[in-house]
Amino acid sequence: MTDIPTKEFIEKLPKVELHLHLEGSLEPELMFALAKRNGVEIPFSSPDEVRAAYDFHNLQSFLDIYYQGANVLIQEQDFYDLTWAYLLRCQADNVLHVEVFFDPQTHTDRGIAFDTVIGGIHRALEQGRAELGITSQLILCFLRHLDEAAALETLEQALPHRDKIIGVGLDSSEVGHPPEKFQRVFARALELGFLTVAHAGEEGPASNIHGALELLGVTRIDHGVRCVDDADLVQKLIADRTPLTVCPLSNTRLKVFARMEDHNIVELLRQGLCVTINSDDPAYFGGYMNANFLAVAKAHPMSHVEIAQFTLNAVEASFISPAEKTRLVKLTQDHLDSFAA
Repeated sequence: MTDIPTKEFIEKLPKVELHLHLEGSLEPELMFALAKRNGVEIPFSSPDEVRAAYDFHNLQSFLDIYYQGANVLIQEQDFYDLTWAYLLRCQADNVLHVEVFFDPQTHTDRGIAFDTVIGGIHRALEQGRAELGITSQLILCFLRHLDEAAALETLEQALPHRDKIIGVGLDSSEVGHPPEKFQRVFARALELGFLTVAHAGEEGPASNIHGALELLGVTRIDHGVRCVDDADLVQKLIADRTPLTVCPLSNTRLKVFARMEDHNIVELLRQGLCVTINSDDPAYFGGYMNANFLAVAKAHPMSHVEIAQFTLNAVEASFISPAEKTRLVKLTQDHLDSFAA
């Protein structure tokens, strides 16, 4: 078990989350409440039955139920409620800054207006900043199992909301959908001034990480754990301080690693990579930020300095101002010092 001092250290540690899909924070209880409110039929009779269905054998088996759950999100208030519930979880886990993903195509393909989706999300994020002290950035993700023309259309839909969206990303099924499929839409996004990130090297090969960096111009890699298959790539990631937004519980639930003891995140940290801990789709994978930190620490005993480095890496990798980075670094260092004392 994780020892008590380490558990307390983790729970009180300031945190920054850079890899979170808002649709993946839809807890079964909220799913049922929204289904009732919107008159949507779902193929489950109780929240417990929903959780029992979360037995995934790969990424696609998760995505099938993930998109099914998103069908209950219809009104602007639904997207607000979803985002606000996530922010309350952040407050409980001492998460001070979040950079969250949303998948507009999951909703616009069902006839939900882009304005409806972003309106609810943005309202909750602004309230979180004002009332909870949680700062945030919003990243629009393209679904890679759809074609690039659909992604370009989605990018155009986002332009009236340019002030609310810091960057674009690429998620959904990695296998069979390499980065080069989306080279033109990412070039267009960069022209428009968006920052870019992409999922790569989760189930897909290390070559997808190369492609995301070289063809999509990304500033950080989401997941990236397959980088270890290419020693030269690992050295490049170290030299360039390219961040990897790793999601430990997600990786074990989706069988990227059989057990947390097999996960390479601590090995990567000790090699000097800018790796971070994140929760990905916590409602489906069994844990928010504290749970992910605790699971890693239980499987891979670390010093407090090493644990805190995950936060320091996340601050470095974040899309926030230098002044805000300085503030968060100081809070983290103060936390370290308080435990050392």
